[in-house]
Amino acid sequence: MPRPFLLRALIALCLACALTACSKQPQPFQSTSLEGVKWGKDFELTAHTGQRLRTADYRGKVLVLFFGYTHCPDICAPTLAKLAQLSKALGEDAQRVQVLFISVDPQHDSPAQLKNFLAGFDPAFIGLTGTADELGTVAADHMVFFKQAKAGRVEHPGMLFVKDTKGRMRLLMKESTPLDDMLHDLRLLLAE
Repeated sequence: MPRPFLLRALIALCLACALTACSKQPQPFQSTSLEGVKWGKDFELTAHTGQRLRTADYRGKVLVLFFGYTHCPDICAPTLAKLAQLSKALGEDAQRVQVLFISVDPQHDSPAQLKNFLAGFDPAFIGLTGTADELGTVAADHMVFFKQAKAGRVEHPGMLFVKDTKGRMRLLMKESTPLDDMLHDLRLLLAE
């Protein structure tokens, strides 16, 4: 009598192990996880439409924040072009992702300048500007450091900061991250 019970228990144990092995484990992000950081809070700046924009109003969307400027000679345009490709690759899910291009050059990047610049990439992208103090505060809270350089240039990082649908800072992506890796990570966030 103990043998059939033992055999059934062994079969049940093997079946449970096989099912566990076949179940999908959460896939890790390809980008750097920022899970649990206390910086990168909500903020308010002036959008390229001239209206004030609050990031808190975008709950339910994944936010991709990119700090740059419209006269950037090397990083900004290629990164925005890649983000436009990413938006197309997301298909209908692109409606659940919002790219925010935050100026680090308030002297030159007026709302109208941002609007004209971003129109060449994706009409859904939003450009943000503000006073030097406002932009300095937002940048510092997102661990972004920039400074004026020679010939009107601004030294700034080419990183992308990604917030989840609840407004929490989640990922740090390099501008050189392959498009497929960006797509993978955004799909994971959208599936949460």
